[in-house]
Amino acid sequence: EVQLVQSGGGLVQAGGSLRLSCKAYGFTFDDYVIGWFRQAPGREREGVACITTNDDITYADSAKGRFTISSHNAKMTVYLEMNSLKPEDTAIYYCAADNGGVVASLDAWRYNNWGQGTQVTVSS
Repeated sequence: EVQLVQSGGGLVQAGGSLRLSCKAYGFTFDDYVIGWFRQAPGREREGVACITTNDDITYADSAKGRFTISSHNAKMTVYLEMNSLKPEDTAIYYCAADNGGVVASLDAWRYNNWGQGTQVTVSS
């Protein structure tokens, strides 16, 4: 079974930066997709960014130009570098895996393994 362990996050002032990490264990296919999602209080979960094993990447409009997703395949780790953070980026961030997936999609239904979540708080 795929397991995802997240690290990073925390409290930062507006305009600051944070990096989230997601280490994966137990993939059963050579291909997979790792995505980052977030959920703010009272709001629906939304996709932020995702990356495939072929390095195809998709960003949500809210992330373009500010967030960068990358992967270190040997370490089985995916990173989300977040710059120019805004108070509206405050949310719990989750990484998720589509084991066997090849499409860089932010449709949550494609992902069947989820990390534990990490809080990101951006103060104004």
